[in-house]
Amino acid sequence: MGKLPISFRRPSLRRRLKKLPDVPPSLAGSSSSPPPPPPPPLAAGGGGKGKKKAAGSRLWMRFDRFGVSELVECDKSSIIKRVSIPARDLRILGPLFSHSSNILAREKAMVVNLEFIRAIVTAEEVLLLDPLSQEVLPFVDQLRQQLPYKAPSDMHGAINPADVQDNEMLVSAGRRRLPVPEAAEGLQCELPFEFQVLEIALEAVCTYLDSKVADLERDAYPVLDELARNVSTNNLEHVRSLKSNLTRLLARVQKVRDEIEHLLDDNEDMADLYLSRKWIQNQQYEALLGAAALNSAGTQPSHLGRLSSYKSASLVSSSYFDDNDVEDLEMLLEAYFMQLDGTRNKILSVREYIDDTEDYVNIQLDNQRNELIQLQLTLTIASFAIAVETMIAGVFGMNISCQLYNVYGIFGKIVGGFSACCVLLFFLIFGYARWKKLIGS
Repeated sequence: MGKLPISFRRPSLRRRLKKLPDVPPSLAGSSSSPPPPPPPPLAAGGGGKGKKKAAGSRLWMRFDRFGVSELVECDKSSIIKRVSIPARDLRILGPLFSHSSNILAREKAMVVNLEFIRAIVTAEEVLLLDPLSQEVLPFVDQLRQQLPYKAPSDMHGAINPADVQDNEMLVSAGRRRLPVPEAAEGLQCELPFEFQVLEIALEAVCTYLDSKVADLERDAYPVLDELARNVSTNNLEHVRSLKSNLTRLLARVQKVRDEIEHLLDDNEDMADLYLSRKWIQNQQYEALLGAAALNSAGTQPSHLGRLSSYKSASLVSSSYFDDNDVEDLEMLLEAYFMQLDGTRNKILSVREYIDDTEDYVNIQLDNQRNELIQLQLTLTIASFAIAVETMIAGVFGMNISCQLYNVYGIFGKIVGGFSACCVLLFFLIFGYARWKKLIGS
């Protein structure tokens, strides 16, 4: 077979160019790659690819700093990407740690697990887990009522590089007055957003625990008084269940109190909870980088621009915040620490009343036990005297030939005499027992 022509074996360049797809004119001259797709939204309950993602999603309620709320279903990966927390922190919010108390500070979020409140707080929003449960609904209502009125309006406003340049001009001109600290002083009147949420959470938890303690006191004192009047099996069973409930409630109050005490003992942990402070510092840093870029692009030399920018950054950040200033959070935590301490003292007073009632009941039982021992000793003495008389009567009742039996009426006299002796023996032994204080009066 002969060889085919070259035109049949290899298509021409014109044919290959015809097979290529058309390129839009906007992309034909650009060499850069297209922008990446936007990140997935927070909500993941509309339906995913597989069933595993739907099975791992949980119900959350999102609150922003203006009180706007929405219900979303998210899985663990969506939560981790949104708030930038490690995966182990979500285990703390799981059902295994439902009655534990933790307030953890992370780089961009604060993980709060206080009794029934399990939430992730950032500088801009709150993600509340299981918001439709019966115990969490009052906390949700408090968030809806208080957040719109307590959120500061300009706390998280973006910092403009032009404002930073104006501050640099003021500093370079010799004016030490900056407009930023005056605004910061006005903002110190209100707590940051994350502390407002923490305050509402602590208030809800303390109110819940106070109500539990009030119910415990209302049920405890009548049951204990009834037990003091009448020691019975039912009353003892009621007191036993009451004491177990008190122990569990005391442990729950103690956990929250210990967590607050742990934060109060460490200023660094309290400083890490200032999420708004870190957020604003990051905004300042980004704005100062932009100002440095503008200065380097202008007529001013680059090293002088950076020097003035960093000088302004130090002045602004030092006038804005002090990382060691945790007075606001310390006052907030101390107030609820004292409230929890008072709740704990109420529980301890109920437990002391239970202990006093138990001591009183034990004294009553010991007294009854002593009375039973005295009765047993009395019956034993009487049994000994009756046994002696029975022995004598049995001896005379035997069929033994004796001349004494022929005497008329001798049996009654002898038996009566020995009976009197046995009665006298009983009183002698009983008196000896009273003299030795073996039998009380």
